Amino acid sequence: MGTGGDILIAGFNIGGIGPRKLLIRAIGPTLGVFGVAGTLGDPKLELYRGSTLLQANDNWDASTADTFGQVGAFSLVSGSKDAVLLVTLDPGAYTAQVSGVGNTTGVALVEVYEVP
Repeated sequence: MGTGGDILIAGFNIGGIGPRKLLIRAIGPTLGVFGVAGTLGDPKLELYRGSTLLQANDNWDASTADTFGQVGAFSLVSGSKDAVLLVTLDPGAYTAQVSGVGNTTGVALVEVYEVP
């Protein structure tokens, strides 16, 4: 992923009636554990509904780690600069946007999981 118009954007839609709890992750540094070269060292994750910024995260908090196992997501390296949001959202269309802190570039992965 790059900078400006070349950031990583994942769109998703929540259907049905009532809110859903989601785990959204922007993985960069931890990808190195899996042998991925050139990873994004410090991803920033922003969640939008339309043009409205709902939430953002720069460095994940260990308090979200228990949720990873609930959804089948791999663990993150302790102290890494990966980004994580744990949110409850109403039905509708959303985008998760990943950019590099300081306009850095590299390989990144965005994930969206529904939390049971």
